Amino acid sequence: MNWEVFLGYFTGLRFIADDLPFSVLLGTALAAHVLDSVMCRLFAYNNGYPKGLWTILGLIFGVWAVFALVVLPRREEKAGRM
Repeated sequence: MNWEVFLGYFTGLRFIADDLPFSVLLGTALAAHVLDSVMCRLFAYNNGYPKGLWTILGLIFGVWAVFALVVLPRREEKAGRM
């Protein structure tokens, strides 16, 4: 397994188009992970999880971190916290 195959499966882009050149795959993966980190930040904020942590996790793990946040239960607000 080489880096191109790993990156393709890790980002999920290989399931969509398995014949992308490496430069296109890398650029698309970077853009997708930045957008996934924004979605993770929003989901974490709305569900009571730490925004900064989930933003970083979204940047690293992309769609897999978004999926994890979607299946995690909503956290209850602590008393006295606004």
